[in-house]
Amino acid sequence: MPNENAEAMTAGLLADFRSRMAAIAQAQQRRAQLTATATARGKRVSVTVNADGVVIDVTFSAHVDDLRYDEIAKAVVAAGQEAAAEVAREARELAVPLLDERARLPKFSEIVDGMPDFAGEIPVAPSPPTTPPNSADRIAAEQDAAATGYAELEDSRPGGGVSESGW
Repeated sequence: MPNENAEAMTAGLLADFRSRMAAIAQAQQRRAQLTATATARGKRVSVTVNADGVVIDVTFSAHVDDLRYDEIAKAVVAAGQEAAAEVAREARELAVPLLDERARLPKFSEIVDGMPDFAGEIPVAPSPPTTPPNSADRIAAEQDAAATGYAELEDSRPGGGVSESGW
C-alpha cells in the first residue's frame, strides 16, 4: 500500500510538471508573437519591434522631409525605445500567471530537509544601455556597472554598430 501511494504521488507530480511545462511553452509561443509599434515626431516616424525589442520595421510618413537628419535619427531612437518598452510590458503581463503559480510552489527547503533555497542567490542582470556609445550617460552607466560588479560587454561588431557621421 505505501508503494501504491508513492506511485500515485509520483504520477500526480509528473502530471503537474507536464502541465506547468505546457503552460510555459504556450506563454513562450505567445511572447514570440509579440510586436509593438511606436511613433515619434507627429507620427512622421514609426518603429516596430519584436518580442526581443529588435527593430523589425521602420517607416516614414510623406512629411518626414520636414525633419532634419538628426531629428529623424533621434525620432527613430525614441520610437524604437518606446516600442521596446511596450513589448517588454506586454511580455511581463504574459509571465504574471506563471510567476504567481511559481510563488505558490513550495521551496526546496520545504520538500527536502537541508536543501537551500536559491531564489536570493540568483543575480539580476542590469538593463542594457539605451544611450549612444561614448555618450556621457553611457559612460556613467558603464562606470556604475563596473562598480556593482557587472562587466560591460564590448560591442563585437566592426565599428561598434551602425552609424553615419554625416547625420
